[in-house]
Amino acid sequence: MDGIQTSKIEEMNAEQRLAFLQKLVADQNQADIMGFFASLTSFEIANLIESFPYDSRPILWVSVADSVKGEVLSALSESARAYLVKDLNATEICEVTHHLDAQDTADILASLQDSRGEDVIELMALARRDEVNEVLAYDPDAVGRYMHTDVVRIRENVKLEVVQRYLRIKGEIQKSTQQLMVVDEKNYLLGSLHVVDLLRHEPSLMVTDVMEAPEKVLATMAAIEAAKWLRLKNQNFAAVVDDSGVLVGQLTAADVLALTVEEGDQTVRHLAGVEEETDLFAPVRKSVNARTIWLGINLATAFLAAAVIGQFEAVIAQVVALAVLMPVVASMGGIAGSQTLTLTIRGLAMEKIIGSNQKVLFNKEFVIGLINGVIWALVVAMISQIWFDDVMISLVIGMAILINMSAAGIAGVLIPLFLKRLGQDPALSGAVILTTVTDVVGFLSFLGLATLLILN
Repeated sequence: MDGIQTSKIEEMNAEQRLAFLQKLVADQNQADIMGFFASLTSFEIANLIESFPYDSRPILWVSVADSVKGEVLSALSESARAYLVKDLNATEICEVTHHLDAQDTADILASLQDSRGEDVIELMALARRDEVNEVLAYDPDAVGRYMHTDVVRIRENVKLEVVQRYLRIKGEIQKSTQQLMVVDEKNYLLGSLHVVDLLRHEPSLMVTDVMEAPEKVLATMAAIEAAKWLRLKNQNFAAVVDDSGVLVGQLTAADVLALTVEEGDQTVRHLAGVEEETDLFAPVRKSVNARTIWLGINLATAFLAAAVIGQFEAVIAQVVALAVLMPVVASMGGIAGSQTLTLTIRGLAMEKIIGSNQKVLFNKEFVIGLINGVIWALVVAMISQIWFDDVMISLVIGMAILINMSAAGIAGVLIPLFLKRLGQDPALSGAVILTTVTDVVGFLSFLGLATLLILN
């Protein structure tokens, strides 16, 4: 690859790798792209593919080795994955996914928009078909869709040396396996045995002597909630059971990490009003559809603020300085409210705002808003005095800043709490409502005070 060795590629940071790959794509050097990908992990390849516009992705996809195409598809976002598999038939999809676990295979099949998913399942061996169908039977956001079904099961009434011999003969244990699941003859979960305990205890001991009470979650539980619960328990593993207590899979540390990252990414997207758009280079039409609704809602709220301003045409016409200073009032309130809103949404997501501490948080943010309001009211009033040399204008804008920043602190707490109580996602609609509140309160207080103190 133009003299670039694997060791050199490993020394590159993410930005350098992307720049290097962009040059290879521009030169249409497929052989070197294949060699470049050969030195990367499937997650690194997926990340690089998503860093390219859609029209460049086919050459990248054909340069991925067949042996890792399944892992790369699994690591891609749903929209990027759907684009790359749109021209693959059921047999080709079955071939690239045959070595993946049921969870990753189910994710790929679920992203297909036609009957090919059913066709792929029909091509599978019976045991694998049952595994994949079991995962697909759960809701997309449930633990069952994230769990791994390849669990090592052992019985409680055997010695540790028997378990060790069984694992060696069967070769079932993977490098990533940390826990062995102890079940009865009907596959009901009884406990768990850590691999370390299997090695450090006397081989003559029985499994029942050293097994632990398992951390377990229901397969139907929301996956994000399960990840939060495991973080609180400081656990990186959990057995997954159905409603009757039968073992159906496991959540690993990697699953919990992936869920945590997904939760944070979702919150950031919701705050920006782009709920479904996860692919930076998604098609224009899809991106427009994902954003338009929130732009429309924001437009409606903007007209509400404009209607408030329209009620004070007379005072604005007589005192032009008010028109100049109006954005300052709205902006200061908006920023103050956004700070409180973000902290409150984060607290709700981490389940730290419950019961009596809601009042404590409300009082704290109100006091912060009041203090910041006083400080910045004085600053803005002094600037206005220097600028316009008008005491009344300086007084009006100072009082409006104080009112709006205090109201912003209150709204930043109450809005997400109210939306949460209604069962809505505060991150998705909280920012729009907050902007409306700070704009309306800011303009109403500023122009209302100007009418009372300047015109009268």
